[in-house]
Amino acid sequence: MNKNWNELLKRIGKIVSYLRKEKEVLVVSHIDADGISSAALAIQTLERMGIDYEYMFLKQLDGAAFRKILGKNKFTWFIDLGSGLISEIIRKRVEGIVTDHHYPEMDKEWQLNPNVFGFSGSFECSSSTLVYLVSRTMGLNYDLSPLAVVGAVGDLQDKEGRLTGLNRMCVEDGMKNKLIKVVKDLRFFGKQTRPIFKMLEYTFDPYLPGISGSEKGSIEFFNSIGIELKENGKWRRWIDLNVEERRKTLSEIVKICIDAGYSVDCIKRLVGEVYILTSEKEGTEVRDVMEFSTLLNATARYGYEEVGLKVCLGDRDKNYKKAVQLLKKHRRNLSEGLRIVDEVGIAELENIQYFHAGNKILDTVVGIVAGMSFFKANLEKPIIAFASNEDGIKVSARATRALVEKGIHLAKALKKAAEFVGGNGGGHSIAAGATIPKGKEYEFLEKLDKIIGKQIVKRWE
Repeated sequence: MNKNWNELLKRIGKIVSYLRKEKEVLVVSHIDADGISSAALAIQTLERMGIDYEYMFLKQLDGAAFRKILGKNKFTWFIDLGSGLISEIIRKRVEGIVTDHHYPEMDKEWQLNPNVFGFSGSFECSSSTLVYLVSRTMGLNYDLSPLAVVGAVGDLQDKEGRLTGLNRMCVEDGMKNKLIKVVKDLRFFGKQTRPIFKMLEYTFDPYLPGISGSEKGSIEFFNSIGIELKENGKWRRWIDLNVEERRKTLSEIVKICIDAGYSVDCIKRLVGEVYILTSEKEGTEVRDVMEFSTLLNATARYGYEEVGLKVCLGDRDKNYKKAVQLLKKHRRNLSEGLRIVDEVGIAELENIQYFHAGNKILDTVVGIVAGMSFFKANLEKPIIAFASNEDGIKVSARATRALVEKGIHLAKALKKAAEFVGGNGGGHSIAAGATIPKGKEYEFLEKLDKIIGKQIVKRWE
């Protein structure tokens, strides 16, 4: 894919010119960490430009959502959604712009999508990065770079150990302005805030046999390698360990992964870049970008995206405390979700594998659970997850970078398979989602299995 930076810059300029003409803008964003970060970036940018705004968060852009948007009758800024429904935006005559990194239906001059210009929307550019580039073009606004990094990490674009592509610009802007510190460290959640045994207990990417999901197993692990869990009566966190203790812990985790048969690439990803926000207090959930993004996901997945937005905008009191409580609930639900996957089992077809959670796992977190389940499943096939919701059946699909390199593009595959059974879908090459009618799951799977098979064959012809 040829990257066209100059054409991308021209399109960013075009998007800026549209915004500068408006006195009031409706910001419509997706409900996840990337969407919330992006909305916060957009709101602060509009405020600095003196443009009035309203905002709205959406799970998906469907008929009901369009009715709400049209009811506002305002110039609309679609963020982290919209690219898959450009024709519908035109048909509904919604005046506005789209900044989205999901696979686009078509290109228009009022759409800013990295895929159009040869940049991967799965690995090189999140929606928060797009909004930051727009904001950066309007003025300096370098102080907003940390939020862009939070969104990119929340979208798992650092899955290979570091942010690259257009996302890298946000990191570099943050570093130059001493807002972000990049360190090489263990890439587990909870290094700033959790006791070390809790950090490992709640680590599922990768799944650590005998430790993940087991408080007893995690405590026994640290006891076995001679690392004290408490110091002066207080639980020790990862940031409290000395260099030798960290090295010893990592060495033992690597041994566990080798014994579990994990790939070399998986083991290499244990350590990578960790992004620290220097202005945030050490030991809090907003100091480490990975924890910050998970905090935002926890608010969004349970209908409290506005709480996450307020945290992004600087609230470290009421809304921050609420977000922390939601995060605790979120981690418990993910742990329970993995237990349910074990219970229902993962079935395999020729080219894909799947599980059906019914109403046992929330449709808003089933995709996260699917991704976390990979390390207990077959890494050679994409994993498909089903969960019931009010619209029918939510489908979430996850692949690995290696599968994408073999030719798999989940967004294209899910869109075709979903439309075949009367649903709709979209997303990225590595992660995608769909909604299909209840009772159509197996018909959908059969179609999807064939599509994925053809994608792999075509790639290697």
